[in-house]
Amino acid sequence: MVGSPIYNDIFTALGANPTQMSWADAQPALTTGAVDGQENPLTIYTVLKMHELGQTHVTLWGYVADPLIFAVNPDVFNSFTPEDQEILRQAAIDAGAYGIEVARKGLTDGDTTLIDEIKGYGVDVVTLTDEERQQFIDATRSVYDAWKDKIGAELVNEAEESIKNR
Repeated sequence: MVGSPIYNDIFTALGANPTQMSWADAQPALTTGAVDGQENPLTIYTVLKMHELGQTHVTLWGYVADPLIFAVNPDVFNSFTPEDQEILRQAAIDAGAYGIEVARKGLTDGDTTLIDEIKGYGVDVVTLTDEERQQFIDATRSVYDAWKDKIGAELVNEAEESIKNR
């Protein structure tokens, strides 16, 4: 899995033994069964041909929406004209919208082509029921609470509201 403390905490709460390793090390570990599974977006799953590495089970549980953060040094930003500041602001908004569109392509109710492609490789794709998803939520609630305190409730609430409105 990705080298992120929050991901480590999530999967530990679910009873896994998360291991962080390079992709060069992960490929043989997955192929030989030394590592049972991996966590990646489905777009990465298809590009890396995970089904060829023994990854023939996928569970869709919608546990994370990766944030896309644009940052500019305030001194640099303030050196721009108001017009250029607005162009930069709008470019970030447009790039964010495009990022959401790309991330969801083939994965939503109106377009499941990516999921269908993965199923076409003989992969068992499971979408959790609301009740099953709730079990995942319950198992990771302590992680959510701890990280909400670390990140800041205001920012987490703002992110959740933004996700709800998409």
